[in-house]
Amino acid sequence: MALTPEDVVNKRFQQTKFREGYDQDEVDDFLDEIVVELRRLTSENEELKTKLAAAEARLETGGASEAPARPVATPAPSAVVDDTAAAASANDLLTLARRLHEEHVREGVEKRDALIAEGHETATRIVSEAEAKAKQQLSALESEKSQLQSQISELAGFEKEYREKLRTYISTQLSELDTLDVAGQQAL
Repeated sequence: MALTPEDVVNKRFQQTKFREGYDQDEVDDFLDEIVVELRRLTSENEELKTKLAAAEARLETGGASEAPARPVATPAPSAVVDDTAAAASANDLLTLARRLHEEHVREGVEKRDALIAEGHETATRIVSEAEAKAKQQLSALESEKSQLQSQISELAGFEKEYREKLRTYISTQLSELDTLDVAGQQAL
């Protein structure tokens, strides 16, 4: 596949489902494609440089060589320019890929840091709210405890008074019963 700088610039990756950023496998696959294309261009560039050097050597020696003479196509100036342009394009492509990679990494780090900061803020807010709620509930329970203790004290006082009255009543009844028994026995 012939990879152009526009392919790299226009490449869009799918968003991941469970975290911010791009799908790492998809980015790695695309970078692998870039590497394959750059290796192909580098190999082609080296091959063309070798052919150019051989052709220049033949021209300098006057076309005499130990190898049997066969027509060698001299690269046209446009081929040399194309070769240089391809090398420059490959370098530009590699630089662009590195820059895009660095941008994505930087964006990922920034998003990660923002999410961590947001998480810390949320955690602090939740803890503060929970502490305030616990304080409020504790205060309400203390108030209820105070009311219940007051009611217990009132009931204890009522019980003491009731027992006293009951004791007095029973004592009076027993005295009257004893008086009636004594009077009944005297009548007999």
